[in-house]
Amino acid sequence: MNLRIRTLSRLAITLAVGLAVLTVPLLASEVAADAHTARIADASYAPGTRPTVILIHGAWADSLSWHGVIQRLQHDGYTVIAAPNPLGGLQQDSETVSDLLQTIQGPIVVVGHSYGGAVMTNAAYGNPNVKALVDVDGFLPAQGESVFQLTGAQPGSCLTSEPQSDLFNAVAVPGAPTGDDDLYVKASVFDSCFANDLSPAQAQIAEAAQRPLLASAGTDVSGPPAWKSIPTWDVVGTIDKVIPPAEQLYMAHRADAHVIEVRAGHLSMVSQPATVTAVIEAAAHATA
Repeated sequence: MNLRIRTLSRLAITLAVGLAVLTVPLLASEVAADAHTARIADASYAPGTRPTVILIHGAWADSLSWHGVIQRLQHDGYTVIAAPNPLGGLQQDSETVSDLLQTIQGPIVVVGHSYGGAVMTNAAYGNPNVKALVDVDGFLPAQGESVFQLTGAQPGSCLTSEPQSDLFNAVAVPGAPTGDDDLYVKASVFDSCFANDLSPAQAQIAEAAQRPLLASAGTDVSGPPAWKSIPTWDVVGTIDKVIPPAEQLYMAHRADAHVIEVRAGHLSMVSQPATVTAVIEAAAHATA
């Protein structure tokens, strides 16, 4: 596996989290009601125990994809870190986030979008401070699985057509093996694939700000999954064209996750930030 070292800011943080798994699906309206009740009960947090939330962006995105979620969580009194995800290999990316998590004292809620879900479940493995995981339109791989493998496991992904040159602009990476390029999603694909429920203005910004994924990161195999031992919530976009909803539901049920289905595309944290925030807060309050 090719690993690249990209310069990242190391942030000192304080995190706090929630725990508990519910196995019945919730409607978005029910989650919103739960989160409203949770906010009323914020005074029940003991000093120093309020959850801090770590957000991990996915491929072809950046930390500001969480903008609307960050605003809402901060308004509700949570400390939030939108962790930089190098997108340079699953092991490297997971170790980067794991190192960040190990600087945190107290409980932690980790949230991952898309490829960030795979990073999340590897980075959180073995960390006793991580009390809840929240997957957003993302991957919850088992050991030995890769994200490209899971993308094509069910029909319907817009990223599985051939040839790949129709989907991506490939940019050579200095020092990487030949063919292990940085992949950018073509503008002709991005709107209908990633941004199918965003406004034209939102879609243009997301496409322009995308960060590339190193090709080999998609085929790197996952390690032992944190979701086997940590309560997990999963927001499933029912009109997601990147990771088919059927595949998301398969992974979520395998992880015994609390499933929340929302009519959204792959970027539900952009198009439905209130619902995604409500799920995160529900997870955080599960063990308050």
